[in-house]
Order: sequence, then C-alpha cells, then structure tokens
Amino acid sequence: MNSQLSFIELILEASFVVQFVMLLLLAASVMSWTYIFYKRKELKQAMAIAEEFEEEFWSGIELTALYKKLTDEGLQPEGMEKIFLAGYQAYSRMHQTTGVSPEVKVESAQRAMRIALSRELDVLDEKLPFLATVGSTSPYIGLFGTVWGIMNSFRALGEIKQATLQHVAPGIAEALIATAIGLFAAIPAVIAYNRFSNRLDKLAGRYELFMDEFIVLLQRQAHKQ
Repeated sequence: MNSQLSFIELILEASFVVQFVMLLLLAASVMSWTYIFYKRKELKQAMAIAEEFEEEFWSGIELTALYKKLTDEGLQPEGMEKIFLAGYQAYSRMHQTTGVSPEVKVESAQRAMRIALSRELDVLDEKLPFLATVGSTSPYIGLFGTVWGIMNSFRALGEIKQATLQHVAPGIAEALIATAIGLFAAIPAVIAYNRFSNRLDKLAGRYELFMDEFIVLLQRQAHKQ
C-alpha cells in the first residue's frame, strides 16, 4: 500500500513537463490497446469469412448461383466475397458486350479484382501505422521525460549546500517513471504490429491465390462460350 501511495505521489509531484509526457504516453497506450482489440477481431473475422467463402466456392456451386446468393439475400459482402463479386461483375459486363474476345473479358475481371483487393487490404491495414508509431516513438518520448526530470533534479540540488541521496532519489525516481510508462506503451504496440502484419500478409496471399484460381476458371468459361 505504501509503495502504491509513493508511486502516485511521485507522479503528482513531478514537474509539468514530466506529467505531460506521462499523460501523453498513457493516452497512446490506451489507444493502442483499443486498436489492438479491434484489429484482432477484424482480422479474425476476415480470415473466417475467407475460409467459409472458399469452402462454398469449391463446393461445386455454379458461379452464377454464388453471385446471386451474395447479392440477393441482402448480405453485406466482405473480404474475399467482394473480390469475387468485383471480378464476376466485370466479367459479366464484358460478356454481354458483343465482339469481345475471351482474353479481354478475363483481363477486365482481373483488373477489377486487383482494385477490390487493394481496397480490402487498405481497410485491413488501417490502425497498423499508429501501432508502429507508438512502438517506435514511445521509448524516446519517455526518455525525454526522464532527461527533463533528472535535469530539474540536478538544478534543484544546486540550491542545496549539502546534497544527500534523500534529496536526489525522489526526482530521479519520478523521472524514471516516464521511461517505464514509455516502455509499457511501446512493447505491446510492437508485438501487436508484428503479429497483425504477419496475419495481414498471410491473408493477402490467400486473396491473391484465390484470384489466380478464379481467373483460371473464368478463362475456361470464356473459351467455352
């Protein structure tokens, strides 16, 4: 209990600059954890949607039937579903146009899917730069607060004729708290950023593999018609 009270007292008795640094780091930590939980849920949902859609796509269902199912039931397509819809819609438009070669039909679908893929990855990439920024800058912000606090402590010691450890310790302790808070904000952000980036890369690879497989199917279908 005494250690908790002394810790709080050190924060309350710190200089304004050090307190501002601590507040800034705590706010960054809270925002980071908010984004971490949100992004974890979003990526997990995107992976689940991809698995479910691929299972249905390769179940032998007709492409037209799958397209109608995604558009007629009032569903909100997500992730891989949007990529499929973009490609199939582009292919259908070109197919209804007379005099269009099979190659042009497939290329149109491929371009549409590339655009849809880019948009989906941009959505999934949101918030990750913030985690990277917090992870890379928080230790330095905390170090700034520490340096400022120690500097003020030594300035105060200059006004004391007989300086002892009792005079130095509180100022240094309150300054080091800023570094500790900086690490507390940075470490989870770095771990989450690396983990989410790895998941996003795997998901992007899965999307691209599906696109390649879908293009093969469209090529076969275009040459049959």
